[in-house]
Amino acid sequence: MKSKLLIFICLMFMITSGCTTVQSLVSQQNQKEVLFYTTYGFQQGDEWVIPMRVFVHRQRNRTKGVAASFAARRYGLNDYEKELFKTRADDFVADGEWREVVEFVFAKDPENRAYRIKNKNGKVLRTDFDGLKEGYIRIPVSRADSLLHYQQTTDNWLDIQAVSNLHDGNGKIQLLEPEGVSVISDIDDTIKVTELPAGSDVVIRNTFFKDFEAAPGMYSLYDIWKENNAAFHYVSGAPWQLYDPITSFLFDVERESLYPKGSFHMKTVRKSFFNPGTWADFGKLLFGKNVTKNQKTGQITTLLERFPERRFILVGDSGEKDPEIYSAMRERYPEQVKKIIIRDVVNAREHEPDRLTGMEIIPARTIYSGVSQK
Repeated sequence: MKSKLLIFICLMFMITSGCTTVQSLVSQQNQKEVLFYTTYGFQQGDEWVIPMRVFVHRQRNRTKGVAASFAARRYGLNDYEKELFKTRADDFVADGEWREVVEFVFAKDPENRAYRIKNKNGKVLRTDFDGLKEGYIRIPVSRADSLLHYQQTTDNWLDIQAVSNLHDGNGKIQLLEPEGVSVISDIDDTIKVTELPAGSDVVIRNTFFKDFEAAPGMYSLYDIWKENNAAFHYVSGAPWQLYDPITSFLFDVERESLYPKGSFHMKTVRKSFFNPGTWADFGKLLFGKNVTKNQKTGQITTLLERFPERRFILVGDSGEKDPEIYSAMRERYPEQVKKIIIRDVVNAREHEPDRLTGMEIIPARTIYSGVSQK
């Protein structure tokens, strides 16, 4: 995701994020939404270790309306585009709730045992100024087997739901066996048309003001892998604030091309003035040349190292750095990286064939700078 896009949207919402309105003070006792980002578990000895990321927040409808009016004037939006922007901007303008401890239970658990997210040393974690918390839970293998039995799941997916005071939300966790096949997939211009090579103005419109569009011909591949019991990990340079719109699109039950469920790994862009990490995030966006490359490399490396016996198929596009990232992963983990598949959106197979050496190429409509074909 281009830096100009992130800076445009986040700077606009940072201006309002520090402002506490009378309305928000009055509504402090109202229910808070807990977003559990879809994740996975990996075995470590006789335990399942589950990395968790949650976002505790309240929606800010007034601020969302102001932001939509600003965007409408700046981009000449019609009423439909303005309403679509409000939906896409939800988590950018939401009020993150600070120092929240989230408790959750596994669905259909007769013991109704509550879990809290902890750090590696076992300390219970609270949310930061952005309402975010990242940590782990640990579950004995025998306990996990019971939970899978209670939920009658056949694909190792478990449902969870928040039970802490004034918290509302649910999520999904997949317990991944040490052996098997995993598909690591990019999103933008790989399975969803974003047109990143066209430039920031086109990307902003496709991300916030237009209906999402599936990349032609990709769903059938994922369906075959799903039928062969592959697991899926969606690794994207898009910010976590777009998680809800993206997952709603990919997993919309009303669409015929329903992508397989999987864990998500996206870019952290904090926006609270009070969070020191905010300035680090914006510094990277403004001055870092390889922000997305470094982010994806780190997240993919973590997956490969947590599952040394699994074999991986890496799927991306030629619009940015996927070929370079995947090539480095194959060189570093030759026994694990089974195949690299690249959707060629910039005709690299003719202009830069060395980028795609040893990769399976899916030809696609070429994206040109400054031109949208949607």
